[in-house]
Amino acid sequence: MPTIIKAASSAGGWEINPAVADGAIVIQSSAANGTNVVNALIISASGSVSTPLTLKATGGTVSYSGAFTIHTFTTSGVFTPNISGLVDYLVVAGGGSGSDYGGGGAGGYRTATDFAVTATNLTVTVGSGGSGSAVGANGSNSVFSTITSDGGGRGGSNTAGGSKPGTSGGSGGGGLWGGFAGGTATSGQGNAGGAGFSGSSSPFAAGGGGGAGAAGQAGQATIGGAGGNGIASSISGTSVTYAGGGGGSHNDGSGGNAAGGSGGGGTGGKNQVGNTAGTVNSGGGGGGSGSSNATGSSGGSGIVIIRYLT
Repeated sequence: MPTIIKAASSAGGWEINPAVADGAIVIQSSAANGTNVVNALIISASGSVSTPLTLKATGGTVSYSGAFTIHTFTTSGVFTPNISGLVDYLVVAGGGSGSDYGGGGAGGYRTATDFAVTATNLTVTVGSGGSGSAVGANGSNSVFSTITSDGGGRGGSNTAGGSKPGTSGGSGGGGLWGGFAGGTATSGQGNAGGAGFSGSSSPFAAGGGGGAGAAGQAGQATIGGAGGNGIASSISGTSVTYAGGGGGSHNDGSGGNAAGGSGGGGTGGKNQVGNTAGTVNSGGGGGGSGSSNATGSSGGSGIVIIRYLT
């Protein structure tokens, strides 16, 4: 075993690196959290001096917060660690689009700590939001290594070729008026869309898309259902909310525009007025339009964030 020199350290103490050749003298200190080496020296039997490897990686846009290095992917790319180690991740898929009525569901939201990576190229795919149309479109999946978040479901539609219930996805899309159900969500990634208002006449109010933190609201007597709220994450170093559902729309109800869920959900329209797209790189669902055969708003693209101690 190497010789370990220990001493008091204001950084939080000293620790042994077992992956050092016999005959070396190791001097190294750990951060206050006890897990992260912040400075070290390896002195070999021959007198040469080197430093042990710490986890570093390439890919995405790199930033720093406290003891963490953060890699943010707003477009697809590759994450390449230099050694094996543990990382935290947030993977948000693209949000579903609104249709002529139903709000789009948020993209699937997955996050975890201490995910093991090795020194190899790891694929990162950032899912696009569903394109706005009268029948709507599901969002695309986001991927990091073996982790996949499912694209959000599209809103229920009254246009030929569309689905009257909201479709399933990371979070489900809102259902068409007439009592059609919202789409279901992928377990552990989001919530269901709200059902459309039960009546088949004015206000033709559709359900809101589901969000990562809450289900979409059902269509109301005077207004479409609000989108479900997303979930806040501080993995980037700042608290940001992602994956809100899109608001459902209505044709001629007395209410205003249904709100999108916090985390990038788009606003639902009223007779083709006021519907908005999901926010880019939020995974938010798009708002419905509020008139048969009219174009709903697009879902927001997803995001992948990876961080590790350095």
